Amino acid sequence: MSRVILIGTVASSFYGFRADLIAMLLKRGHQIYAFTSEYTDIDLKKIESLGAIPITYELNRGGLNPFSDIIATYNLSKKIRKIKPDLVFSYFSKPVIFGTIAAKLAKTPKVIGMLEGLGYTFTEQPEGLSKKTKLIKKLQILLYKISLPQLDKLIFLNPDDPLDLINKYSINIKKTEVLGGIGLNLKEYSYQPMTIIQQPINFLFIGRLLKEKGIHDFLAAAKIVKEKYPETQFTVLGAIDPHNLGALTQSELHELISSNIIHYLGHVNNVKDWIANSHVFVLPSYREGVPRSTQEVMAIGRAVITTDVPGCRETVQNCVNGFLVPKWNPKALAEKMIYFIEHPEQIEKMGYESYKIAQDKFDADKVNQRLLNILGL
Repeated sequence: MSRVILIGTVASSFYGFRADLIAMLLKRGHQIYAFTSEYTDIDLKKIESLGAIPITYELNRGGLNPFSDIIATYNLSKKIRKIKPDLVFSYFSKPVIFGTIAAKLAKTPKVIGMLEGLGYTFTEQPEGLSKKTKLIKKLQILLYKISLPQLDKLIFLNPDDPLDLINKYSINIKKTEVLGGIGLNLKEYSYQPMTIIQQPINFLFIGRLLKEKGIHDFLAAAKIVKEKYPETQFTVLGAIDPHNLGALTQSELHELISSNIIHYLGHVNNVKDWIANSHVFVLPSYREGVPRSTQEVMAIGRAVITTDVPGCRETVQNCVNGFLVPKWNPKALAEKMIYFIEHPEQIEKMGYESYKIAQDKFDADKVNQRLLNILGL
């Protein structure tokens, strides 16, 4: 029996996205420790219910305080050393950086990391990166150059990320792997075809209302479409982030709702119902790992319009299950929306192709089997 430590940040990621992986590891007889830095007592009980042992640790997820990071890394290494794991597997940027260093300090035999996207600092912006973002990016690259060479393997979700990080910045990595999307339990996202397509067509956006998620482009495209087809519906699911400079503001949101541009639900618990009641999913993001939301809508059987950028392009075969459009281009986005309005028969046809791709690429059982092979478990 191997002792395996999984290092993440938010506790909900373990039971939200890692439950199937943990179940597969336990079935193979491994003992699993789930390290979390952001949690509630309820979260810890949910992790226990999966069969994993929750361990809490400190990590300043968003901050850049070198002194506190050094102390946190040292304390994390002590917790790892106490368990004496056979493998430490970390995911998300800061756990990969500091979890790797801590695992090496604890003399862990095998250390593997996974970056599920490169994040905001590596995402191109139409106006360019701010001075602050450029500084954070330089510090992040420095930390990657210190930590990543210590990994036995580094896993990416898409083939663009290793090119934009490892190759571009000449970081020496022992071995890299490309996993693809982290996958879904397809039983929970069953195929729900749209057999009868009735106007008005409903376009769905799911995500935080941030500039880099493409919310401004989605809204601009919606206004263009409504000039020609005013009955068209645009549904938005996701929370406002008042602390993010690129976020949609409360006043902007109120204006869009009152002018009948969008139907806004905020954060909902029954996302699958809203997907099933929509016709086409739209994600004009600037960059992703492989977006979970797109995997979900594809499994349910919806056509997709998304941007031709890292991560997003892994979900759409252009003109097969949807369309790839240039980033930062509301006009191109609107043109593809209008195509579906004028060719409604393509909604079911492309939706079925999405379903087939999801069955092949995003089945959590298949993905986790590949992941376990990469981890050597």
